[in-house]
Amino acid sequence: MKIYFAGSIRGGRQDAELYLRIIEKLQAYGTVLTEHVGAKNLEECEKHLSEKEIYNRDMAWLQECDVFVAEVTQPSLGVGYEIGRAITLNKKILCLFRLDSGKSLSAMIAGAETGSSSFVVKNYKEEDVTKILSEFLN
Repeated sequence: MKIYFAGSIRGGRQDAELYLRIIEKLQAYGTVLTEHVGAKNLEECEKHLSEKEIYNRDMAWLQECDVFVAEVTQPSLGVGYEIGRAITLNKKILCLFRLDSGKSLSAMIAGAETGSSSFVVKNYKEEDVTKILSEFLN
């Protein structure tokens, strides 16, 4: 299985360590095409790439992936864009939101949940991630 993981990059890197832990759990199910999203030194890793190269690479991965998982607690224009593209590409989508963050989830994400397994929004605590991923990916 090829998994596209999305998390905030330019919108704020406060959750990078959490992203890494989620990515590590996702790797039990297949290849995480975007494992760099959890890297502490992400800017250093991508400094040789132009914005167009990053866009083209990520869109190619998005088309290639079997499932799309996004941590959406930290608001991010890029993650929102990727979710929209994943919907257009008919990808199976899981959005994870931490209620205890003190933030509000965008109505455009919360309201997009279809009630089916194709677009799922889960409010979670980190200790719930393993179970949520198992239910979504199995």
